[in-house]
Amino acid sequence: MSAKITVPIDELSIKFNDTWQRKWLLITSGDFAAGAFNMMTVGWGSFGNMWNKPVVTVAVRPTRYTYEFTEKYDSFTICAFPEKYRHVLKSLGTKSGRYEDKINRSGLTPVASELILSPAFAEASLILECRKIYFHDLNPENFLAAEIDTNYPSKDYHRIYYGEILHVSADEGSMTLFP
Repeated sequence: MSAKITVPIDELSIKFNDTWQRKWLLITSGDFAAGAFNMMTVGWGSFGNMWNKPVVTVAVRPTRYTYEFTEKYDSFTICAFPEKYRHVLKSLGTKSGRYEDKINRSGLTPVASELILSPAFAEASLILECRKIYFHDLNPENFLAAEIDTNYPSKDYHRIYYGEILHVSADEGSMTLFP
């Protein structure tokens, strides 16, 4: 684990499609100091600008345990990891913290964020600290492409959270991952 550097938000450059589809990310919400938080792997979302703010949008199904934390707390982190953690991210995307202590089992090290209550992870190569500013529940009546609904056999449509990116930190050596 190398030391983190602060990255000015306006200098952050991400290969967005590669990051969401191939690298996977962790969303974590809760209160680090209180030890009340949960995380899950996410593969659907986006980076952009909304309401003149840098934002990340992330999709969380209401059936997920992390949803409870994302609803209760006003912040979340999005963390990217080096490839050697892919097996951990795969497990975190399939196991629920509701039924087991997946944080300890993961071997990842939760750490305090710079500006928000939600924790980040020492092993992350990129950390986005976000303040929730909006949410929207997907409505299948608005799907213009019929194949979208095939992603919802249980009809558990995502809630989309918009998080204003307040702080970015990264491993100094990892900046080539996000040119």
